[in-house]
Amino acid sequence: MKPDMTVRFAGVELANPIIAASGTFGYGIEFEEIVGLEAIGAFVTKGLSLEPMAGNQAPRIVQTAAGMLNAIGLQNIGVVEFIEKKLPQLTRYPKAKCIVNVFGNKVTDYVQVIERLNDAPGIVAYELNVSCPNVHEGGMTFGADAGALEYLVARAKAASKRPLIVKLSPNVTSVAQMARIAALAGADAISLVNTFLGMAIDAETRQPTIRNVTGGLSGPAIKPIALRMVYETAKAVSVPILGMGGIVTAEDAVEFLLAGATAVQAGTASYADPRAVERLVTGLTSWCRGHSVERVSSLTGGLTIPWQG
Repeated sequence: MKPDMTVRFAGVELANPIIAASGTFGYGIEFEEIVGLEAIGAFVTKGLSLEPMAGNQAPRIVQTAAGMLNAIGLQNIGVVEFIEKKLPQLTRYPKAKCIVNVFGNKVTDYVQVIERLNDAPGIVAYELNVSCPNVHEGGMTFGADAGALEYLVARAKAASKRPLIVKLSPNVTSVAQMARIAALAGADAISLVNTFLGMAIDAETRQPTIRNVTGGLSGPAIKPIALRMVYETAKAVSVPILGMGGIVTAEDAVEFLLAGATAVQAGTASYADPRAVERLVTGLTSWCRGHSVERVSSLTGGLTIPWQG
């Protein structure tokens, strides 16, 4: 018997809990010949800003021992071109769930992007990016300041006609506290974690290997820390959580669900295997069948600690 793989996340029903992460899946349509867009739970677009952004100068990606360091800098085509050129192509896949990642340098930028997207078809939710470590304005500037985060989320929620997911930075003292602030300000869900700020140096040239000097670390190296943060946040808020950070296998996804996530995002894995998210759907379904799990949603928060009373 096939397990029930559907999950309900911030009022949106997903066919399964596997979501392609922002910045690793283009605008969705670029993967139509590689991944079944209707086979995965959802996908999150590249971060969209009010105007097009060129991003940072190369080199801006480097492989590390157990992950990837990137400083792309939120390169994107801008919200207008997305609405005019990308969204119409997605109508070929009416069951695909598109979540738009929204970014701005100022609060008004975020609000204006959301307002322009509100009447565009085919979008199920917004993911508010307050956590990118690779830009000089916006991004982590909001995610690391409690007051700025509260104000931004409140303004964005007031402007939004769709569920609002807030993507938090792990580069803070307490991500659980920032999640509480976002939830109280109106966030319908929390997305975590984004990349960890790091750097790499070429010992031969004695220079940074990334032009931006620092970048965001993702991949298997961050999974144990990301799991801990999801677990702590799940105990701190009542809104659903999107967990991510080093997910490569079905077992990785299960661990995040057990830690408290309702759904998960896979990102860096798509660089090594462009079909990674679809493979994860198949793998998670097989895992549930093999472990007699009738509903994948029952795994959420299912962690047991027998030595605690």
